[in-house]
Amino acid sequence: IIKYAERLNDKNDIDQSNIASLIKGGDCQTDRYILKGSGREVWEPRFTYHGFRYLRISGPLADVRIEKVEGRVVHTAFGRIGAFSCSDDTLNRLQNCTIWSYVGNFVGIPTDCPHREKNGWTGDAQLAAETGLFNFAAGTAYEQWMDSFADVQRPSGQLPGIVPSAGWGFKWGSGPAWDSAFLLIPWYVYLYTGSDLAIRTHYKAMKQYVDYCTSMATGHIVSFGLGDWCHVDSKRAVQAELTSTAYYYVDSVLLAKFAGINGKSADRSRYEKLAAKIKDAFNRRFYKGGGVYANGEQTALACAVYQGLVEDSEKDKVVGQLAEAVKANGCKPDFGILGAKYVPRALSENGHADLAYKLITQPEFPGWAHWLGQGATTLWESWAGDFSLNHIMFGDISAWMYQYLGGIRPDPENPGFRHVIIKPLPVSGLEWARAEHAAPVGKITSAWKKSGGRFELEVEIPAGSTATIIMPNAASHETGPGKHRFEIG
Repeated sequence: IIKYAERLNDKNDIDQSNIASLIKGGDCQTDRYILKGSGREVWEPRFTYHGFRYLRISGPLADVRIEKVEGRVVHTAFGRIGAFSCSDDTLNRLQNCTIWSYVGNFVGIPTDCPHREKNGWTGDAQLAAETGLFNFAAGTAYEQWMDSFADVQRPSGQLPGIVPSAGWGFKWGSGPAWDSAFLLIPWYVYLYTGSDLAIRTHYKAMKQYVDYCTSMATGHIVSFGLGDWCHVDSKRAVQAELTSTAYYYVDSVLLAKFAGINGKSADRSRYEKLAAKIKDAFNRRFYKGGGVYANGEQTALACAVYQGLVEDSEKDKVVGQLAEAVKANGCKPDFGILGAKYVPRALSENGHADLAYKLITQPEFPGWAHWLGQGATTLWESWAGDFSLNHIMFGDISAWMYQYLGGIRPDPENPGFRHVIIKPLPVSGLEWARAEHAAPVGKITSAWKKSGGRFELEVEIPAGSTATIIMPNAASHETGPGKHRFEIG
């Protein structure tokens, strides 16, 4: 009898309590195997897999000697195409944790956890999709999953929070922050690989979903759906209608782009106008003036900035309020899974990369690095670690490392990295960083170090691409294929 668990109890035995609570009946993560008795035994179940860190083997073992147990990693067979490393061991360990959580949570479909549910939670997947596409050749796996979205979509355009679904997830667990995976993931695949297959195949169904949101809106404000899930304190989480409306806006912007790709000029104009109306309604409803959205929550401020909803004249004020909110909280997260993507990106895009770096690496509770201090080898479902210990939904930090520390950024005007933007942000406390990504056009490398008061950057651009290099002092260089070196004295 083999039982699998993520943690041990105080008696050094396996503890399944954090993952068994949602099991309706029967044993949790338990296999029963009859030994052949002829030597080395191999047990690989064909109809299930398990998420675990520890296992217990028991049964009639009097005549059995256990010399070695070897586990096999099961995941969708996409290749590894990215690597990131730097001088900070905390970031390197978090990158490793993220890779393990991503791999363990992509078995046929992207899942929330590899043990308790194995469900295709759409919110978890869209938040981690850029991390996946930087690290793995996962584009075709995502495109296949999009077919399941179209299959499960109701005639009204409604989507469930898990895909595929046998009917569960329509009444709870859905909403724009989750459902937007149907538009965001095809967009990310297009950006990172150049493939517009899902955009062309599912344009009609995507349009049907945005129109469904319109039918659910009141004055262009959408209030249904989950909000900043797994906040460190749910009482301080921003209201779901703010984040839901923001995704409704993003979906409208993307649908207008997709209309252009599909040659639908009338649709493009229609959804551009819809997006403008949603943006106006969002600001009238949630902007309090002085750079404050809602009640000044980190997620509220960062959402407005990251999703492009802030008017240009107010952006500096909002970014300033966000930076102050993070500092006032001791550079600790005061957000859930949505803010975990918005906050580091909004800070880094607007002159506060040092603050984002400190936020991600500070060792106190709550935080990513705090998990490491508790012995984490994968990313957790909650800041407190009281539920699943292998979830991917906080996993955008890997993509953040590639894009902002390494500086490798896709160019929306030239998808698939036919043109790449290299813009590294050498934060205080970091001595060097190196990012590599094997794009469809070839391998892209960005490596920098600080040396004797100098900043030295080496890049490699593949034969099928060109690049814009933006240095920390804002100096810009246009380059072609090959290896190039830049320096600031």
